[in-house]
Amino acid sequence: MRLRRAAFTAGLMAALPLPAGAHEKWFIDAARYPLRWDLFFSSGPIICTIAVAVITAALAFVWRARDGRDFLPSPEHFGATPEGLRVVYALFPLIIGVHVAIPLFYDGLYGMLFSPNVHLYGAAAYICGLVEIWVSVSLFYGGLTRLAALLMVALWLAGVFLAGLQPMLDNALYLGVAAFFFLAGRGPIAIDHFMFPRFEPPAALARHAVTALRIGIGASFVIVAFTEKLANLPLALAFLQRYPINFTAHLGVPLSNHTFVLVAASVELLIGLCLLFAIFTREIIILAWLPMNVTLTYFGTTELIGHLPIYGIMALLLIWMPGKSSREWVAGLRLS
Repeated sequence: MRLRRAAFTAGLMAALPLPAGAHEKWFIDAARYPLRWDLFFSSGPIICTIAVAVITAALAFVWRARDGRDFLPSPEHFGATPEGLRVVYALFPLIIGVHVAIPLFYDGLYGMLFSPNVHLYGAAAYICGLVEIWVSVSLFYGGLTRLAALLMVALWLAGVFLAGLQPMLDNALYLGVAAFFFLAGRGPIAIDHFMFPRFEPPAALARHAVTALRIGIGASFVIVAFTEKLANLPLALAFLQRYPINFTAHLGVPLSNHTFVLVAASVELLIGLCLLFAIFTREIIILAWLPMNVTLTYFGTTELIGHLPIYGIMALLLIWMPGKSSREWVAGLRLS
């Protein structure tokens, strides 16, 4: 009975706004809650992980059987033309650049590296903050963008030594963002396009930019599912104690906080794996968008600023058509 109730609730949580979009580490002191792999290998987390792996494999089978076609209609279904797609794709490096620049600028000002839970102090805060601000301005205006992408990678590597590997793995998203801008540049609406055209990447590299971005965001979802939930149950339970967002009682299927965490982690892991392996990306983006938007009303500015890069990336992946968009993407980046 408990298993059926948990499965039913998992379906509801996948269909309704899921309050698992918040990063627990952004709101409580994660230093008090180290990873607990011993708890991960208990029955609940390991069973959930295996179940998600099986579901992902099944979805991959269906995806291949459908020749890589989503169930949700593509932009072409609504009349999008190749010319229209080129214009939209030309805008996306600008859109993503702005969405990334704002949190980077904010973090740089306040001594944080990539996310609110990674605080730097002393000379490290000043130097890394200055670099973050420079990178943010570069992405915002589109000047020396590929250099900014390399500096973003350098910041990530520096963060491994200054803050530890785990906080940087949680922010693997920014490696995907850096790869995206190094491979694609900042597009035609940028200083680079008009003043430094020789710095723009060749088409052979630009074709892989969206793939790098998708892998980066997928990896972040997968990693955080483990570091904030599956392999860190005490952290997730402490978070729910402070922020009681376990809504299942209102659905008539009350779950304990422990079960709620496991179900939420399973949905988060499923989203990450499907993005990582490009399985029903459009449907997964819709699924992921719901929890990320509903938590804004609860967690406010911190959540909004921290998730801005993900919003921009998801918008691009929502209209991306694997196997079809590559030519229009490259053409859009070369628009004059």
